[in-house]
Amino acid sequence: MSLCLVTGAAGFIGSHLAEALVAQGHRVVGLDCFTDYYPRPLKERNLTALRQAPGFTFVEADLRTADLGPLLDGVEVVFHQAAMAGLLKSWTNFDQYMTCNILATQRLLEASRQVGVRHFIHASTSSVYGREATGDETRPLQPASPYGLTKLAAEHLVWNYRDTFGVPVTVLRYFSVYGPRQRPDMGIHILIDAVLHGKPMTIFGDGTDTRGNTYISDAVEANLAALAHGPTGEAFNIGGGSVVSWNRVIELVEGLVGRRLERIPGPARPGDQRATQADTSKARRVLGWQPRVDIETGLSAQVEWQRA
Repeated sequence: MSLCLVTGAAGFIGSHLAEALVAQGHRVVGLDCFTDYYPRPLKERNLTALRQAPGFTFVEADLRTADLGPLLDGVEVVFHQAAMAGLLKSWTNFDQYMTCNILATQRLLEASRQVGVRHFIHASTSSVYGREATGDETRPLQPASPYGLTKLAAEHLVWNYRDTFGVPVTVLRYFSVYGPRQRPDMGIHILIDAVLHGKPMTIFGDGTDTRGNTYISDAVEANLAALAHGPTGEAFNIGGGSVVSWNRVIELVEGLVGRRLERIPGPARPGDQRATQADTSKARRVLGWQPRVDIETGLSAQVEWQRA
């Protein structure tokens, strides 16, 4: 069993991942700095079970400023989940995206190099591909938002440290992760909340944009598969098995809740992806990973979590 560092451990994916690692018997140091992107109490709630778990230690620290050497003492595997997420705010708050996604990643890579971490698993995003994120990992990388640009820059830093210093790395490109604990600014969370409480919701564009949504447990399993495999020095698409339009997601949520959504038409947002469909054949072949949760099952679980 390994000593693992999970950055962004109080967040959506990070908290689920930390729980899974502890359940496997690993010792986990969870790190988070509680940015004001969404309310701290929500992230504290994500840590409730972890704070009681043997083998888990939580550290509140900012990767952009903290002395990372002591935090990485003895750490064998780094799961870098922390990032400033969200497309829309990246147009108006670029400094925060630049420092959280680029500077923080560089400092963590450098500290990992210094202590000799044996595997650096980096969470990236389908946004590095741009508005059309379909196909395999060889598709051109053309981000259409400052968020995607900073995440692509972070990837390049990972490759720099791989090539120059031999840091053992793996990059996982997530495609639209959803499920219990999803951030409150994310579309599916907003949709379910609106339908549950009979509130209107603005639909940006015509609703025909498609996504290969990835359920949270599938995203976690991809990290565990990367850990079991060991460093690859490569990037992998991590996406759900079914592709659905936003209109179809709305229909499914309406059916699960038993209430229609009051729709307010709105313009398409700058930088929004038109279509995402991950070709995950490389992850299946190399990591032995595949998505298992269909969209109907995943949405039902998130509806029940939000209802509770």
